[in-house]
Amino acid sequence: MQDKFIVKGEVRSELGKNVSRRLRSAGKVPVSIYGGGTDNVAAAVELKDLAAVLRSHSGQNTVFELELAGQGSSSVMFQDRQIDPLTGRLIHADLRRISKGEKFEITVPIHLIGKAAGLSEDGAILNQPIRTLKILVEPALAPDFIEVDVSGLGVNESIHVSDIAAGSFEIHAAGDGVVASVTIAKKEAPAATEAAPAADAGAAPEGDAKPGA
Repeated sequence: MQDKFIVKGEVRSELGKNVSRRLRSAGKVPVSIYGGGTDNVAAAVELKDLAAVLRSHSGQNTVFELELAGQGSSSVMFQDRQIDPLTGRLIHADLRRISKGEKFEITVPIHLIGKAAGLSEDGAILNQPIRTLKILVEPALAPDFIEVDVSGLGVNESIHVSDIAAGSFEIHAAGDGVVASVTIAKKEAPAATEAAPAADAGAAPEGDAKPGA
């Protein structure tokens, strides 16, 4: 279940890089809000409030309430965000209003559960080539993650995307993608024994008289 957040902000009439820099210096983030059948709005929101949403269990897939002074409240979620590559700080965000029944494509992590049966064999390893999955879902019904049970997985067996049971969501990924598999790790060939060093070409054969002897 998603955490519930209420984020307050204010509409901004001034735009431009200098204005955005002043907002960031004041601990705020410029945001653009669109969708929901209404006009786009430029606003400013406290950085700490948006950071709290992104740190939540559902992260950027979190639906939260945005209250704008003089504009009322609406349910929104992150559509896009810009991060400063040097500081890792959020410097801009696009927020999309949520209309009832509207579905979004989001990316959720895959969690493997259970111990694969094949791991009881010597040298067996569990592989997880695909760790996230794109799904189409109503934000309110979006799972924080998708669990895949691997307990019945034997050696040289795989679980594919097509094996995942989609509940409230539609999977947007190729069905033949391998989510998990059990294989036997290849044993490394023993290192070749080093050859004995060749005899010194300039050395006299054993038993030969040395010059001048």
